[in-house]
Amino acid sequence: MFDDSALVLRRVDRFIRDRLAPAVERASVPLDITAWTVPDEPVPFAEAVAQQFVPFAVGTPWGTPWGTTWFRLRGRIPEDWDAESAELEVDLGFHLGQPGFQAEGLVFAPDGRIVKALEPRNTHIPVSGAAVDVYVEAASNPDIGQNWTFAPTRFGDKATAGTAPLYALRRADLVLRDREAWELVQDVAVLRGLYGQLPPTSPRAAEILRALERAVDLSDPDDIGGTASVAREALAPALAAHANASAHRVAAVGHAHIDSAWLWPTRETIRKCARTFSNVLDLMDADPAFVFAASSAQQYAWVEQRYPGLFARLSERVAEGRFVPVGGMWVEADTNLPGGEALVRQFVYGQRFFERAFGRRSTIGWLPDSFGYTGALPQIMAGVGLNSFLTQKISWNERNVFPHHTFEWEGIDGTRMFTHFPPVDSYGAELRAHELARAERQFAEKGAANSSLVPFGFGDGGGGPTREMLAAAARTRSLEGSPRVRLTGPEEFFAEAREEYAHPPVWAGELYLEFHRGTYTSQARTKRGNRGCEHLLREAELWAATAHVRAGTEYPYDVLEDAWRTVLLQQFHDILPGSSIAWVHREAEAGYARVRVALEQVIADALAALTGPLPEPPSSVPEPPSSVPEPVEGSHPAPDAGSALFNAGPFAVDGVPALGSGPAHTASDARLARAGDTYVLSTDRVRFVLDASGRIVSAVDAASGREAIAPGQAAGELQVFRDIPAQWDAWDVDENYRRHGEVVASVESIVVVEQSSQRVAVRVERAFGDSRVAQEFSVSAGSARIDVTTEVDWHERQRLLKLAFPVDIHTTTASFEVQFGHVVRPIHRNTSWDEARFETSAHRWVHVGEPGFGVAVANDATYGHDVTRHAREGGGTTTLVRQSLLRAPLYPDPDADQGRHVFRSSLTVGAEVPDAVAEGYRLNLALRPGRASVEPLVQAQGVVVESVKLAEDRSGDVIVRLYEPLGRRGEASVTFDADVASIVRTDLLEDAVSEPVVGATIVLPVRPFEIVTLRARRAGR
Repeated sequence: MFDDSALVLRRVDRFIRDRLAPAVERASVPLDITAWTVPDEPVPFAEAVAQQFVPFAVGTPWGTPWGTTWFRLRGRIPEDWDAESAELEVDLGFHLGQPGFQAEGLVFAPDGRIVKALEPRNTHIPVSGAAVDVYVEAASNPDIGQNWTFAPTRFGDKATAGTAPLYALRRADLVLRDREAWELVQDVAVLRGLYGQLPPTSPRAAEILRALERAVDLSDPDDIGGTASVAREALAPALAAHANASAHRVAAVGHAHIDSAWLWPTRETIRKCARTFSNVLDLMDADPAFVFAASSAQQYAWVEQRYPGLFARLSERVAEGRFVPVGGMWVEADTNLPGGEALVRQFVYGQRFFERAFGRRSTIGWLPDSFGYTGALPQIMAGVGLNSFLTQKISWNERNVFPHHTFEWEGIDGTRMFTHFPPVDSYGAELRAHELARAERQFAEKGAANSSLVPFGFGDGGGGPTREMLAAAARTRSLEGSPRVRLTGPEEFFAEAREEYAHPPVWAGELYLEFHRGTYTSQARTKRGNRGCEHLLREAELWAATAHVRAGTEYPYDVLEDAWRTVLLQQFHDILPGSSIAWVHREAEAGYARVRVALEQVIADALAALTGPLPEPPSSVPEPPSSVPEPVEGSHPAPDAGSALFNAGPFAVDGVPALGSGPAHTASDARLARAGDTYVLSTDRVRFVLDASGRIVSAVDAASGREAIAPGQAAGELQVFRDIPAQWDAWDVDENYRRHGEVVASVESIVVVEQSSQRVAVRVERAFGDSRVAQEFSVSAGSARIDVTTEVDWHERQRLLKLAFPVDIHTTTASFEVQFGHVVRPIHRNTSWDEARFETSAHRWVHVGEPGFGVAVANDATYGHDVTRHAREGGGTTTLVRQSLLRAPLYPDPDADQGRHVFRSSLTVGAEVPDAVAEGYRLNLALRPGRASVEPLVQAQGVVVESVKLAEDRSGDVIVRLYEPLGRRGEASVTFDADVASIVRTDLLEDAVSEPVVGATIVLPVRPFEIVTLRARRAGR
C-alpha cells in the first residue's frame, strides 16, 4: 500500500499556515493612534498621559535605542460584532527573535490600571465595553541577543547606541476573534506536534494523521469559522484517547525567568516585571487552574514600590496560593562568587520580604539559571527554612551528562537537600510535544519514580506563559502518546515527588557547571567591588555593633540595609559573573562606590565613638598590612596547634582576625640582599630569591629547609593566553587557551622601593602587547609569605592574563576556599569529570600540600583559578597554581576590563589550611588606624566568627555567625565581652532553635563546616 503520510503532512501544514491561522480573525478595524516620545528616561503614567500626544500612523518608525514611546489607542466596537469576542491586536514591530529581547509594551487603562503587556508572541489586549481607550508604554529596547554576535554590542551602552529608530509600528487594530477557529488551531497544534514525536509506523501515529486529514477535508477553506466545529468533532476522538497508565507525569508550573539585569539595565527589569506579572494576572482571571511561580524578592519589591496597584492584585493571588513566591532569595544570585555571609543575607533579605509582604516564607530553593552551585548551599538553604531545591543549568554541561533528575544534594557539611533537575532541560518551556517527549525520554529515575516538573513560560527577558500554552496543557492532561500534564504549584510537586521517591540517590559536593567558566574572571572591577564591599560590610557591622554595646551609639540599621541590598542585587547571576552589557557594569561600579562611601562613614563614626577622633580613613583599595596580625593586649592568646581562633574584634583597632595553626611568631627583621643578578628577600621564616627577570625562582622554608618552587620554574610569573571561546565570549573559557600562551618576561626596570626592618619591597616594570604591568614583591618581618601586588594597565582584546605559582608539591588534590569552608577537588585528569574541571572558582585562598608541608596562594579579589599537575625534573610531579586575573571579551561589553587594575596576591610557604584561612582574611581586611585598643566584643575558639551585628528585628540583640573552617568535628567556645543575660542558638533567620543558655559564654559541639548563629540578649532588655 502506498505510504502517503508525507503528502498528508504537507497538506495539513499548508492548511494550518494558509487557511486556519488567518481565520482566527473574522474582522478588524484600525484604531486611532496618537503618540508621545519620552525625551530621556522613562516617566510614570501620570506624567506621560499629561503630555501632548500627536497623530501617529501604522508603518511609522519609532523608538531610539533604550527609548520609550507612549501610544494612545482609541476606537469603538462595531455594533454588529459580538463584543465578548473583540480584542485589540497590536504589533509594535516585533521580529522573529526571542521574546523579551526586543520591543515590549505595558498597557494601561485611562485611570492608570495596568491591563496586561504586549510581547512578541503575546500581542492581544482584552477590551471591556463598546468604547476602547488604552495607553501603551512601549519600550524600544535593542535586541542585543539577536544571533549572539558581536555586531550589536554598541547598543549595550546608551552613549554609543545611536538615535536611529529601531522599530516601525506594524499594526494597531480592533479585531473580532473567532473562538472556535482559535480552539481548532490549538487542537491541530497539539496533535500535529504529538505526531512528530511518535514512531511513524505506530497505530497511534496513523490514528492522529487520519484525524488531521479528516479535519482538513471537513473544513471549508472559504468558511473556516463556519466549519471549525465540524473539524473539531473529527479531531475529538484522537484528543479523547487517554494517556497510558505508565506515561510520565509532568507538573506544569507557570514561570517567567526574568534576569534582574543582563542585556538590559535594572531600570528595564523593573518594567519587565510589571509586564510579566500583568500577563500572569490576566491569565489567572481566565483560567482558575493556572499556578505561577516567581522568585527574587527584589523584583517583588520593585513592583510594590513602582506599581502598587498591580502589587495589590498580585498579593491577592499569593494569598490564594496561585502566585507562588519561590527561591527565598533577594535575587537569583550567582552562588560561586558571593561570600558566605552575603549568600546568607540573600536568603535573609528575601525571606524577610516575603514574610512581611505576604505573611509567608518560601519553602523551595529556585535557581534555574545560575552558573554552578556551591557545596555550601544545602546547609544555607536548610538554615532559612527551605526543604527543596530546583535547578536547571547543569543540563548545559559541555562534556558530562548529569546522572540524576531527582536526588538528594549533600553539601560540604553533610546537610542534604531534596533536589529536582527538570529533564525537560528548559526553564522556559512552551509545553510543546517535543519538550514533553524530551522530559519523558531523559528522566533518569525511570522505574523508581515517574514525575518531573516543567517550568513553562517565556523567560530570560520575561513575558511568561501565554493562553496558547495553557491550551496545550489542557489538551495533554491525559492524551495517549504524551506524558500526562497537570497544572500545579511547585510545593505540590515537591511534596508528591518526595512521597513518590523516598530514597533518591545522593550527589555529594558542589554542582559544577561544565560551561561558563569565564564568569569567574570577566569584569574584574565588578568582582573587586563585590569583594571589597562584602568585607566593608563585615567591618561596618562589627564596629557599629561594638560601638552600640560599648558606647551607646545608635546602630545604623537603614544605612547597612541599603548597602546590603545594593550588594545583593549586584550579585545577580549576570552582574557579578561579568556577563552583562556595559551599562549594567557601569551602574554596578557606581553602586559599589556609593556603598564604600556610606560604610566608611559608618566605620569612622563607630571608631570615633570608641577611641576618639581618627585620622583619614584608608583608600578604597587599602594597602596590605605590614605584618602577620599578632594577639594584642587584652585579647586571647594564640591558639594551640591546629585550632582556629577568631577574636571578633575590634582588635587593636585593626579588624584582622588572629587565626593560625601554631603559636605566635616573634617578629624579626625583614631583609634584602643583592647576589649577582638576583635579589634575596628573607625573614627568619623564609628566603625568597628573585631572578634577573623579576620572578620568584626560590622559596625556602627556614624550619624544614624545603624548597617550595618547582625545579626550573618561576613563581609570580605573568602569562598571557589567546582567549577566543567557541561560543559565549564573556561567559566561557575554553581549555584550548592553554595551547596559545606566552610568558611576560621582558623587564624595563627593577627597583628597590622599600627597605626597612619591617618590610622590604622590589618593584618590577614590564610591557607586553598594548599593555603595561608593574609587580611589587615584598616580605614583612615575622612572616612566611611573599606579597605580590600586580598593577596592570590592560588594553588587550580576547586575551587572558594569569599569575602563576609552580610549587614543588606532589599531590592529586587541592583545597579551594568556598563559603563557610573549603572543597577538596581532584587536580588529576583520571575521568572526564576531572578533565572538565579545568577552571574553577575559589574565594580568598587555594592550598596545596603534602603531609607536613604545604603552600597557600591567597588573593584579594580574584576568583578564577586553575591547578594542574606536571612532571618534575628528577622524578615525581609538581603542582601549578594559577590565578586568572583579567580577560578581554568582546561580547556583550566590547570594552570589558580595559584600563587599570590592581591585584594583591600572596604565597605562604610551609602553610597548612588554618594558615591559608588566616592569610585570606589578612589580605582582604584593611588595617584601621585608631588611638587606642578596643577589647574584642566576641571571643571564640574552635570556629571562625564571620559576622557580628545587631538582630534584624531591631531588638538590640547581638547576632554572631560562626563556622568551622577546617572540616573537622570539635567544640566551640564563644564568650561575649558584654553584659549578656542569655545566649540562644538560632537558624540563619535568627529564630531560636534551642533553649537559651544563661550568661555570657556558651560551649557547643560543631560538626565539619557547620554554620552556627548565636543570639545574645543583653541584660535589662
